[in-house]
Amino acid sequence: MGLSAGSRKGIYLIAGTFWALVGIFILIATYFAVPTPVSIKKALFPFAAVLALVFFILGVALVFLTLKLKVERKLKKFLILTGASAAGFLLSVILHNALYGLFIYWFGSDFWDRIGVKDEPFFFIMAVFVCPIGFLVGAVGSATLFIKKKETRIKEIVTPVRDKGVER
Repeated sequence: MGLSAGSRKGIYLIAGTFWALVGIFILIATYFAVPTPVSIKKALFPFAAVLALVFFILGVALVFLTLKLKVERKLKKFLILTGASAAGFLLSVILHNALYGLFIYWFGSDFWDRIGVKDEPFFFIMAVFVCPIGFLVGAVGSATLFIKKKETRIKEIVTPVRDKGVER
């Protein structure tokens, strides 16, 4: 059996990667959104960092699988948005911190104060707002299409077969 979106293996691979991303997103969002003492946040940070790395890898894998396998047009767009947003999150966090540090190294410790900005804004906005919103839009759209497709298959199995206008 080849690996295509029409094959069971292709469908399960894409769906499994997608749902794993959704689960990890919930865990990462919980880490950031739930108010907990700083000591607990510090203790859980290595776990959150590993989750972010796995989130990135699964995002890249979802984009790769979606492009490699023949996926329907609408679902393809939502899956690529989901995967790219997942991969873009960690990439934006790393680039934000790298640029912040590099500009301080190159132009002095007071660089950000001199230009009137307290922090590097572009990748910060990408990591905090754009990527999570993009992920949610892609995930909701993909999940909706996955569920619709599943209901359609169930209806095809349950619906009586019509033969030349005669119901059985």
